This record gives sequence, C-alpha cells and structure tokens, in this order.
Amino acid sequence: MSDDFDLSEGGVNHQKPRGDDDVMTTAQGHPIADDQNWLTAGPRGPQLLEDHIAREKIFHFDHERIPERVVHARGYGVHGHFELTKAIPQYSRAKIFTEEGVRTPTFTRFSTVAGNKGSPDLARDVRGFATKFYTKEGNWDLVGNNIPVFFIQDAIKFPDLIHAAKPAPDRGFPQAQTAHDNFWDFISLSPESMHMVMWIMSDRAIPRSFRFMEGFGVHTFRLVNDEGKSHFVKFHWKPRLGLQSVIWNEALKVNGADPDFHRRDMWDAIDAGDFPQWDLGIQVFDDEFAEQFEFDVLDATKIIPEEQVPVEIIGTLTLDANVDNFFAETEQVAFCTQNIVPGIDHSDDPLLQGRNFSYLDTQLKRLGSPNFTHIPINAPKCPVRHFQQDGHMAMHNPKGRANYEPNSWGEGDGSEENRGPRACPMRGFESYPAEIAGPKVRVRSETFADHYSQARQFYISQTPVEQTHMANALTFELSKVERMSIRKRMIGHLRHIDDGLAQEVADGIGLPELPDKVPFARKPITDLPESPALSILKNGPDSFKGRKLGIYIAEGADANIVKALQKAARDVGAMVEIVAPHVAGAKLSDGSMMEADEKIDGGPSVTYDAVAVVMDERSAKRYNTDKPSIDFVNDAFAHAKFVAYVPGVKPLFQTAGVWDWMDDGFVDISSGEQACKTFIEKCAKLRYWDRESVKQD
Repeated sequence: MSDDFDLSEGGVNHQKPRGDDDVMTTAQGHPIADDQNWLTAGPRGPQLLEDHIAREKIFHFDHERIPERVVHARGYGVHGHFELTKAIPQYSRAKIFTEEGVRTPTFTRFSTVAGNKGSPDLARDVRGFATKFYTKEGNWDLVGNNIPVFFIQDAIKFPDLIHAAKPAPDRGFPQAQTAHDNFWDFISLSPESMHMVMWIMSDRAIPRSFRFMEGFGVHTFRLVNDEGKSHFVKFHWKPRLGLQSVIWNEALKVNGADPDFHRRDMWDAIDAGDFPQWDLGIQVFDDEFAEQFEFDVLDATKIIPEEQVPVEIIGTLTLDANVDNFFAETEQVAFCTQNIVPGIDHSDDPLLQGRNFSYLDTQLKRLGSPNFTHIPINAPKCPVRHFQQDGHMAMHNPKGRANYEPNSWGEGDGSEENRGPRACPMRGFESYPAEIAGPKVRVRSETFADHYSQARQFYISQTPVEQTHMANALTFELSKVERMSIRKRMIGHLRHIDDGLAQEVADGIGLPELPDKVPFARKPITDLPESPALSILKNGPDSFKGRKLGIYIAEGADANIVKALQKAARDVGAMVEIVAPHVAGAKLSDGSMMEADEKIDGGPSVTYDAVAVVMDERSAKRYNTDKPSIDFVNDAFAHAKFVAYVPGVKPLFQTAGVWDWMDDGFVDISSGEQACKTFIEKCAKLRYWDRESVKQD
C-alpha cells in the first residue's frame, strides 16, 4: 500500500496530506483531523450536535442544489472568445463592433428547452445558443436558439406554451418530448406556431452535435451608430464545420447508448484542441425595407430570407476552454436579454419585450439574490461602479459614505469623502428615440396575421430526404396523440402548408380522408420562392473535418489497413476511435496489440459519423452471431452512413443482412492507402442518402 495512505481504527482509509497546502479545512479555514466520523459520545454512542465540522458538511450538502431552470434546464457551457474581423461603425458605436482584431472573452451555453436537467441530449427539441460577451462596456448577452423563429408572437403566451410542452401535471410525463396530447392541443389551437412546427419537425431539432448547428438571435434588434442613426439587425451564428443532424431512430439509440452525447462531444473536441468556431453574421436593414417586407419584422415567428437580405460576416467565435466546475459556471451563469451595451438596442418585438422582464425575474428566483452579478461567471470584466449594495451574497459593496445620488461629497468642501460615480451622457447607454403613439389596447397587430406562408416556404426549401423526415416526424408525434380531434385539426393546418405533406401524414396516422382546412386569419402567400439557406443538406460541410470515425477491429485485422485509415481520417481533421470485442483491444496482423477506445457494445455505430469494419474472415465468422456486432453493421446501413470494409467481413455482413444490399456508400479499402483516402473523401457528404430512397421503394 502507498505511504500516502493509512488504515485508521474502524477500517477507514485516510490519505496523508503531503504538506500544509494539502490539509483539509472547514469553510471557515479550520484544519480538519477527521471528516469520516461524526463526533459521538463513546464509540457506539449518540452523535453530538457540537460537531461543527460534521454540521457544516451536512448543512452545505442540504443546500447545494438550486432550482433548475424552468426551461433550458439541460445545458452545457464553454469558455471562448469573439474576435471582430470587420468593423461596422456605420451601423453601431458598440466597441465590440468597432475595434477590429480585439478579442472579447465569452461564455456560451447550449441547451435543450423542454427537458429537465437529467433528460437526454438528443431529445427532439429546440437548442438554446446563448453567448455572454464580456465587453469593455459591460456584458452583452445574445440569448438565442438554433432555430431562427419561435412558437408564439407575444410573451404572455409563454407560460401556456411551456406548460403544454412539459410533463402533464397529473401524471408527470412524458419527459423531454412533445409527442403528447397537451402539446399538440395547444399547437393546433395556435396557428402562429405553424412555422416553428416545420422547424422542430425537421432534422434541425435533432442536431448531431452543438458543433454542427447554427445559432440565431431570433428577434429583430437595433444597431445605433455615433450619429444616433438606427438600423434593424438580426444575428446569425454560422458553424465553420457546417451543418449536420441525425436520424430519429439514430437519436433514440444514441440516447440509450450515451445520454450525454452532446456534452461529451463538446468536451472531447475542446480537450483535444479541436476548437469549434462560428462566424457571427448580421442581416442589417432599414425602416424602408421593414415597411416594404411581406411580413412584420417585429414578428418572432418570421424570418428574413438570406436571399433578400444577405448575412454579412463580421467576426468569429472560438470555444477553446472547458469549465473548471460545472455548477459554478454552467449552472450559475445567468443570461438576460436585457443585457445590451451602448450601440445595441431592443426593438418593439412583443416576445422580446416580455423576455426582458422574465429573464431578470427568473435569475432572482434561481440564484437567490439581486447580487448574482457578483458570481464570477456573471461578473463583468470591465470596471463596475454604482451605488447598489447589501442583499444576499454582496461581495463588493461600494466604499465611502455616499450610497445615494445626487450627492455633494467631495465637491470642494475639503472633504476626502468619495462622491461615487456619475452618469455620462456622452458614453452611457441611451435608448433609440423611436416614435411611439397609440391607445392602450390588448390586440395583436394585423401585420402578424399570416401564419402559413413562411411555414410553406421552409417546407418547399428542403430536399426530398428532409421533407420525408419531416413527414415521418409529424406522423410519429401525432400517432402519440390520443384525441382524434387534435390530429384532424393539425392536418387541417398542414393543408395550408402543403397538401402532399398533409396527405402523407394523414395516411401515416390512418385518417380515411383529409379534414377540411382550418380557417385562416390572412390568406397565405403560396408563391414565395425557395430559400436554399433553410436546408441542412444544401449547406453541408465540404470535408470530414471535426467528425468521428469508428473502426471496428478484431483479432487478425490488417495492421496496414487500420493504420492507413487512421491516418487518412486524421489528415483531414477527423477524430478516430477504435472499437473491438474487448476494451483491451485486439492483436493485429503484424502481431502488435491495438488498444480499443470502446468495447463493441459500448461503442455502437450510432455514435459515429462513419464506420469501418476491418477483420479477417475467421474473426468475422466468430462474431457473426454477436448481437452488438450485427447491430453495429445493421444500424450503420439503416442510418445511411458510409461504411468501409475489407472482403473478410463477408460472414458478419451476411448475417447482418447488408452484404447483398451494398451500394456506393460502401467502400472496399483492402487495396490500401489510396482506398482509405477515397473513403474519407466520400465521408465529406456525411450520409449516402440514396440508400433511404432505395429502402422506401
């Protein structure tokens, strides 16, 4: 046994401190002699309340959980920085937009909306994409999603939306899914949600990774320059690695194999130095465009197609550091849409206005004090000067006598008292003086009344493969709805979007005939052009960089092939994991032992972007009745993945039922290095989608 350990009386294992810096203490700094045994009256007597060490430990444990977020509870945060590459002083006076080359520290939190903290990563859901910029002028929080629109137009409906999506109050399920009556009842009675429904029923709602999804500010904001001139703006995050999602069946299996799949993917990438990047883009437009645009730019259920207003890239976000402590940083970070800096302003978007109230109120409930900005992850990195003080967790109360303003301390009276800070009209934040007039009313603007046109535009902009996935998703979700009236009502909405889609879903859930269309508030525009920017597959990557290849090996695998495949993948910036029947690995053809990253039943093909199977015929016969081995091959085929193989795997592939169905998505790499390179080049397309159409035929 190591000298660092000592068996104390009672069999408790104590590790000896190596020096004074290694001595355990209480939160008050008192050195601790024993934190494994409560102070008792005799070896077998009752515990004594005077044991301040034990009481402090239990006290902290009893209170170390804080309320989880009502929405976006399942989240993962990463440190990084933003670098401005194109200054835009003509639009904004914000220093973060006027000083090219300056790096602004950031903290970004990705999340799912509907599930609790313990829900799986690959739920079909919206993904939060919130970034805190620690600018020289204070914190700017861009609190967005991976989808550019939202379900509702007015924040007053948000509690109803979330109540409908969350587990039913009487039974407490389902968790982290929308395939239930309450959600679709609400949606079918809220026509404004139809555009968002198209997005969440698309593959956008099941991204392969945080690293491969877009981000959007959702709302229309304002940029204001030094002259006080305003432009409207929408913010976009464009991933350098391109877009990628998974198939629904694949998502279900990934959740079973690794419910932390997205978290692990981000941690591993950053830990390996493969830092993900997004370009920050802006769509800037003026009041004239806003007046002429077909829809209201203040309507959060609408986009401005990139073909009408191109996205201008102005900077890059790089995520390059994992957190030191999940609770202190990811769990305690507080984002507020109200956090804007001079040069950025809010619009009158009614959903944004409500968020500005709600987010601040939520942080007070979660973190227990108005001083949550004293927590390091929330604290600005620029000087902070104000008269706010006291309250729970006050860490930095202002110095001096004055705790009010105006005050006259230090105004030539010989006093050394500090008067404190003063407002500065030249440098301080000023709201854009937009003209506002009108009666106090509770109405929805008529300009918000078109609920189907952009939903149709999104659908027709997808490839046939993506449209099929959307129809399948709607069919699955509505098949879980018990009330026929809700199903029919939803089909009635879909008929305004595309009759073919409505018919496909109706057939899928067994409706004998199409229900009537739901009455509309405003006649939809049916001739909006396709927008290629809305499709994932039309905006895929041009290489296999950042993806992961899984190589399944067994005893006797060709060493040269395995090593050539590893090299080909790593040469393009891909990650490689070795899967084997045993985690110890397998002995290759040259006698060397290759250690495995995963045992076959712990490394299913659903966790990889492409796979290879390299083993000789003897091993293939040995494992052709092994269920995890069969599933590895079968799932890769079913999920339209590219598969590399050598001829010796035939017995396994035959048992898996794919040998006679091999297509151009299968690549024989037995000829060596060039074949391996060809396979990795093919993997740039991510999936062999032709396989899906063959299966459907």
